[in-house]
Amino acid sequence: MNETKNETTNEENLETEAVVAEKVEEATEEPTLEEINEALLLEIETLKNDYLKTFADTENLKKRLQREHEQTRKYRIQSFALSVLPVIDNLERALSQDTSDEAFREGVKMIYDQLMASLQAEGVEPIEALNQPFDPNIHQAMMMEEVEGVEPNTVVMELQKGYMLKDRILRASLVKVSQ
Repeated sequence: MNETKNETTNEENLETEAVVAEKVEEATEEPTLEEINEALLLEIETLKNDYLKTFADTENLKKRLQREHEQTRKYRIQSFALSVLPVIDNLERALSQDTSDEAFREGVKMIYDQLMASLQAEGVEPIEALNQPFDPNIHQAMMMEEVEGVEPNTVVMELQKGYMLKDRILRASLVKVSQ
C-alpha cells in the first residue's frame, strides 16, 4: 500500500518537475521572476500535499497501533484463564463430593475461592445459565428435554460452567434446554 503511494508521489513529482522544466524551456530568454515564482509555488503545493498525506498515514498508523495495544492489554490473561478452567472444574467436582474429612474439604474450598477471586480480579466471570433463557451466544445446548412447568428454551441443567473474560466468551456453558 505504501509502495503504491510512494510510486504515485514519485510520479507526481516527476510531472511537476516536467512542468517546471517545460515552462523554463518555453521562455526563449532568461526566465522571468514571475515564471520562477509560479514554478516554485507549484512545487511548494506538491510538497505540501506529500507532507499532508504522510502525516495522515502516520496518524492512522499511530491510532491503529494504540487500539491493538489496548486490546492486547485488555485480554492478556485469556490464554492463562483458558488453561486454568479445567482446574476450576476439578475443584468444583471435588467440592460436590460427600466426604467425612471436613478439613480436606475446607482446604479445597479455600483454594477454589482464592483461584476464583484472582480470576475475577482480572475480569473472568462465570456465566449464569441455570433457569435463564437459552442464548446461543453464551450457551451450547447439549440436550433438550420437555419439563413441565418450565417455559420452552429455558436452561434446566448446567452440564459445564461457562466463563467470560470482560466482554469475550472464554468458554460457552454446556446446558440442557427445555422444549
